[in-house]
Amino acid sequence: MSHGHRAEDSGRECGTYCTQGKVLNTLHRLYYTTWGGIHKNRHLPYMLHGFSMLALPHWWTERQREDLLRQFDRLSAEEQTEVLRRVDYYCRLDETATLPADAPTLGEQRYRHKTYPTAYFFDTYEWNRYFPSHLHWSLTPGDVNFLLPHPSITKSRPIAEAAVNRNSVLMKLNKVRHFIFFRDPYRTEQKADSVIFRGAVHGKPQRAVFFERFFHEPGFDLQDTSTNSVYNEEMRLRHETSIYDHLTHKYIMCLEGNDVASNLKWVMHSNSLAVCPRPTMETWFMEGTLVPNEHFIEVKPDFTDLPERIDYYNSHPAEAADIVANAHEYCRTFLDKRMERLVSLMVMDKYFRMTNKE
Repeated sequence: MSHGHRAEDSGRECGTYCTQGKVLNTLHRLYYTTWGGIHKNRHLPYMLHGFSMLALPHWWTERQREDLLRQFDRLSAEEQTEVLRRVDYYCRLDETATLPADAPTLGEQRYRHKTYPTAYFFDTYEWNRYFPSHLHWSLTPGDVNFLLPHPSITKSRPIAEAAVNRNSVLMKLNKVRHFIFFRDPYRTEQKADSVIFRGAVHGKPQRAVFFERFFHEPGFDLQDTSTNSVYNEEMRLRHETSIYDHLTHKYIMCLEGNDVASNLKWVMHSNSLAVCPRPTMETWFMEGTLVPNEHFIEVKPDFTDLPERIDYYNSHPAEAADIVANAHEYCRTFLDKRMERLVSLMVMDKYFRMTNKE
């Protein structure tokens, strides 16, 4: 056979293998994004569950409260200690807590009259329905990155000592957006030694420092998702990058925006490594208890040590694997639905006991 024929046959074989590889990759992606849970949470099931809660009579759910709270007595001593630790972390109120005179009652919480987003309504009603309708309460929805003047249920708060942020009582709010857990199809060692970031940069100074410093650096895949981006076309996101596509990278930047980095939870549950400065905000995920370089790779707030940190973990795969394992162990706390329900109910029970003193 001539050299020309061999080259032609080799080219055909390469084309066949490349086509087969693309087909397999497409099927792999389809399986994990459709049935493997690697996608943003579906809003339809969430909404159906929310409306199903509204269909139940209040007197019926209120009667269940004490039975549900008594589940605490059936836990082991170790489990009880962990539950109380979390309850006291989320709700730091003491006997001096007081609500404003015009604080609404639970009986006034109605879907048709809500003045805040649907997710906040359903995620608070899920627990409020177990308590008497005459109790007063306060909700501060949205991205709360400031200290509150009175005891209020909130999604996020600044990380601080209990005496400073005690009025901010954390609950698992807007969970349909913020709590996404799945099985990563790639092992850490299978991932590219690269860094990916997708997020809104406009109006977020720390993200802008990172974005402008590293956009053109090799090994960095960055795009600004801001609808009002001030950057040129190549720096703006043209097509949405799925969670699945993030997972091919070993390092995923988790940068705070209006409050917490919303991707930190699913990144820590994946086999990629979360990279970020030390968190300054926290949610139900208890970001304030994360240990730098044990649960995530810590970098300086100005990112000057970022290349050095990435090089270090590329050269020390065992330490990178330890961080992934520690992050998985940390996330396991939030995967037990039975315990999540008990902690949520006990947080609200403590909130009402501290703020509705007869």
